[in-house]
Formats: sequence, C-alpha cells, structure tokens
Amino acid sequence: MKDKATGSCLCGAVKFEIGLPTKWCSHCHCSLCRRAHGAGFVTWVGVYAERFSITAGESELRRYRSSSEAIRSFCGSCGSTLLFESQKWPGEVHVALANIDTPIDRDPEGQAHPEDRVSWIPDWEITPKHQIH
Repeated sequence: MKDKATGSCLCGAVKFEIGLPTKWCSHCHCSLCRRAHGAGFVTWVGVYAERFSITAGESELRRYRSSSEAIRSFCGSCGSTLLFESQKWPGEVHVALANIDTPIDRDPEGQAHPEDRVSWIPDWEITPKHQIH
C-alpha cells in the first residue's frame, strides 16, 4: 500500500494529496450533502487535517458556509464539491471519495444519517461491504 493518495476536481485546477492511513470512509445521506453534490448520497473520506494538502489550484478553491458549524469547499472553475470541514470534527478534513484518483486504504464502512436516505435508492445499493463494529 502506498503512503498517500491524490485527487483533483473535474477540470483538474484543484489538486490535493492525502497521507494514509485515513480515519474512516462512509456514505452520508443528509439533505445538505445530497444538494451540494446533486446525488442521492455522498461518500466521504475522513482524514487528519495535517495529512491533507492542496498541491495545486489553492486560488481556485471556493468556500461556502453551509451551516453555522460547517464549511464546504469546491472548485471555482468547474464547481466540483471537494471538501467538508466542521467544528464538530476539529482536526479533520472530509474529502469526497469520488474526487480521489488513486486507491485509499479502505472501502466505505458505514452510513451517516441513514434516516434521511431518499426512497429512490434501494438499501442494497448503499450497503457497505464492511459494517462498523
């Protein structure tokens, strides 16, 4: 296993690097994540902030306060939603798994806000291979 993973936005203007191991990987079903990504759910990877860095395109990164506690970051050129940071989880950066180009050290392990799951996505499509113990 490599010691880092890399990723970028859709247009490639914003590039980032994650030092492995990650903290966790989980699907989120909350309405804010769904709306920010235009998807039925979003898969996030939690990383320690000191293991995350923007390697290109810092000036293209835009930040949006989606709640009093949270900031979402996206590419100002292509609109790709990339990051989530919250006072609830200090010292962590949550990275959208779909924007990571290289393998990470885990598969999705759980569900956040499953009570908010949309009815048009069957359970079997989001059930992780490994359950959190």
